[in-house]
Amino acid sequence: METKDTDIRDLIPQRDPVRMVDRLLRADDDSAEACLMVRADNFFLDDDGLLAETGVMEHIAQSASAFAGWRERQKGAQAAPLGFIGEVKKFRCHRRPAVGEELHTTVTLLTEFDRILVIAAETRVADEVVAETQMKVAMEE
Repeated sequence: METKDTDIRDLIPQRDPVRMVDRLLRADDDSAEACLMVRADNFFLDDDGLLAETGVMEHIAQSASAFAGWRERQKGAQAAPLGFIGEVKKFRCHRRPAVGEELHTTVTLLTEFDRILVIAAETRVADEVVAETQMKVAMEE
């Protein structure tokens, strides 16, 4: 399902200057795709003009949050849920994205138990995989 008309601020609690998702491009029951254009004023940009690995990880976490927010909206929730990273496994950052590059992150739900989402994520710039990880995200009641 495409989500073109959904304001990202309705899906995630993060706000500028630390918001790391521009749009949720698509979502269904098991997966979603979010994007971020790396801009020169990005909070996680290093002095060398590249996105820090922590920024890549935060983008992935917020992509998972947007997916969770979309899922909650489908159930009738009015506000974006607050989530906390519980565990990060197998994080690999193959290269740090530069200003002007657009990240596309696919989040896939592996399992869910008691408001804890276990997701796999892959971040690409064009056709190149720049990062991948597995993450547990605990959603607040």
